Amino acid sequence: MSELILIRHGQATPFEADTDRLSPLGEQQARAVGLALSAEGFTPTHVVHGPLVRQRRTAQLAAGAAHFADADAPAPWPEAVEDARLAEYDGDGLIRTLAPLLVTQDTGFAASMEQFQERRNAPDRNRAFQPMLEHLAGAWQEGSVTHPGVEGWSAFRSRVQAALAELTRLPSGSFVLAFTSGGVIGLMVALALDAPDAAALRLNWRVRNGSLTRFTFSAGLPGSGRLSLDSFNEVAHLPPELRSWR
Repeated sequence: MSELILIRHGQATPFEADTDRLSPLGEQQARAVGLALSAEGFTPTHVVHGPLVRQRRTAQLAAGAAHFADADAPAPWPEAVEDARLAEYDGDGLIRTLAPLLVTQDTGFAASMEQFQERRNAPDRNRAFQPMLEHLAGAWQEGSVTHPGVEGWSAFRSRVQAALAELTRLPSGSFVLAFTSGGVIGLMVALALDAPDAAALRLNWRVRNGSLTRFTFSAGLPGSGRLSLDSFNEVAHLPPELRSWR
């Protein structure tokens, strides 16, 4: 049997001009991941991450913390490999390109967008942002709002499914760490449970920064392997002050 652990990147900077970098809190979360995995004696045989800065940097900081915590270990983590299929769905594209289109089509969404714009700079902006984002992502998933410049749900689903299939075909005894994002994690969990696509987005909204989601898998002939979900969204390794959703 083999183990796959999905790690959501540390907190990024979603409301700033550069949304693809870790915040100071995100860097602390990334180091906490590495320390926790080292403490439990987990030594990966494979480390992969998506192409986004926040995903790659989380992997780097976690690996550095794990090696620092156990400098006498036989070897540090293996060199991480980038896999573009582990990128998050195009959240910036949804907001910048699809949202203006949906405003013209859906009065309910237009009202939700107006509420968010009013609270955009307020301390509680997430309370207005989340309902707007869920409405928008649901329309994107259903295909009711599209644009050639924004990856569609079916393309996102296909690439994530392909990445999961490849990771779970690794040899028996593999211990895999995959640093990615909430949408990818939610979809992989839904795929493992054979749940409807709508469940993937509902799971996505619950994935915390720096969380661990664990699977056990066994490789086999195409279509004959086994993938079991062992835990979802673990955050016990993060003290309360290091926990965040966004």
